[in-house]
Amino acid sequence: CYLAVVMDLFARRVIGWSLSAHADTALISSALRMAYETRGQPRDVVFHSDQGSQYTGLKYQQLLWRCRINQSVSRRGNCWDNSPMERFFRSLKTEWVPTNGYAGKDEARQQINDYILNGTVAKLAMRQ
Repeated sequence: CYLAVVMDLFARRVIGWSLSAHADTALISSALRMAYETRGQPRDVVFHSDQGSQYTGLKYQQLLWRCRINQSVSRRGNCWDNSPMERFFRSLKTEWVPTNGYAGKDEARQQINDYILNGTVAKLAMRQ
């Protein structure tokens, strides 16, 4: 199971996510569309990602263009460029995902939704 996440870096909060059996353009497009709708279809915002083929492919580039989203990409082999996302996934894996994984996709989806909705919302509320 693959997870794609879009984070609002100003708020340090996940605003879009999607789970799929495949790490493909459909997965990341779904997460971006959720974030785009969650934020009220903003224009001229910046989306930062790594240089993965899913993010640099024509279909994804067209989605960004239609949504009027500017793309920024990390330098090759430099995890520091995307450290907030690296930290999110590290925290998810160490704080939430069972050592032996989930029993199935439905359990994974429910547990990850709970982590994102309750974990990031609770952390945001504590900071305010």
